[in-house]
Amino acid sequence: MLLLALDTATPAVTVAVHDGRDVIASSSQVDARRHGELLLPAVDRVFAEAGLKLDAVTGIVAGIGPGPYTGLRVGLMTADTFGLALGVPVHGLCTLDGLAYASDIDGPFVVATDARRKEVYWARYADSRTRLSGPAVDRPADIAGEVAGLPAVGAGALLYPDTFPNAHEPQHVSAAALASLAAEKLAAGEELPAPRPLYLRRPDAQVPKNYKVVTPK
Repeated sequence: MLLLALDTATPAVTVAVHDGRDVIASSSQVDARRHGELLLPAVDRVFAEAGLKLDAVTGIVAGIGPGPYTGLRVGLMTADTFGLALGVPVHGLCTLDGLAYASDIDGPFVVATDARRKEVYWARYADSRTRLSGPAVDRPADIAGEVAGLPAVGAGALLYPDTFPNAHEPQHVSAAALASLAAEKLAAGEELPAPRPLYLRRPDAQVPKNYKVVTPK
């Protein structure tokens, strides 16, 4: 097994290579406006670090969000393109599940990422491998009762301390965590989700209402 994992659902552009036992190379850069510019150089960098070529990959893992439309589609389209070019399967994993896995928290907790518009993408977990509910998108104040007293991880949790007073790192998902979780699940015979985006809401860009239609004379 040689997995290429990547995620662009948060401000982090993150890539990792996993050989079925361990992460052998990884890269993470935080820049919410340069996903498309940073992703392919990061892929080149991790393969150079691992001393491998891309055609050695046996499977690809892509974070499917939830996340903003523009950033999320960069990673998913790249993963699909690599999968087609290499003739290997492309698997999806919820980005929040990757954050949960990296937290290594044993008891119940919450993962929350920044959804902008004063909202968070969030989910509840029984432990670092078991999601209980979500993902969903809400205003922090609207879910305060549901998450009260629970530890929380993610940039969304750190951004709203009134709702998540017990917030911890990590802020952003790492492809290393996604790859490790995927390798664990695949080795156990689990079927991973299709690499389809979890947007949870409509894109920020909308067609203007009542716009004037120009017709040729």
